[in-house]
Amino acid sequence: MNSRIALQAALWTAAALAGAPAFAQTATGPANPAAPAAMTTAPANAKTAAPRKANDRVEKHIKSLHDQLKITAAQEAQWEPVAQTMRDNADQIDTLVEKRNAATSMTALDDLNSYADFTQANSDGVKKLAAVFTPLYNNMSDEQKKNADKIFSQGENRRVVHNKKPEKTKTPAKG
Repeated sequence: MNSRIALQAALWTAAALAGAPAFAQTATGPANPAAPAAMTTAPANAKTAAPRKANDRVEKHIKSLHDQLKITAAQEAQWEPVAQTMRDNADQIDTLVEKRNAATSMTALDDLNSYADFTQANSDGVKKLAAVFTPLYNNMSDEQKKNADKIFSQGENRRVVHNKKPEKTKTPAKG
């Protein structure tokens, strides 16, 4: 059962990634502090509350990303498809989570296929997001583009740091 909870927490993280690369902050980071906790501490009868929390989290992230990217009034028409795609991606992941939670038991094959569904939804979601983000990005000022590049690259930097082997600590010289 613990491995299933851990997988669900990982899937919430995948849902966040499908929403937007900037949404892929660490689970304990400010943009996504409750996602794993919501999956691991919710009572069995609270499964219907998870989509509401996910939707609230997505809306907060959309607003945060809007503010970070400094979207102008003139860019709002190009921003709205980005925001809607993030909502749609989150809804798709929520549906997969509900389907997985509804399963009373899973075989190894069911588990693998469920994971494949999440992985595919994540991949498709990122592709959709890139497609609708492109016109907005192309309409951004050079300063906004540099800012967007920094915001979206932060996810990659975290993965590099996360996967990096710890450096050996130097022992102080005795003397």
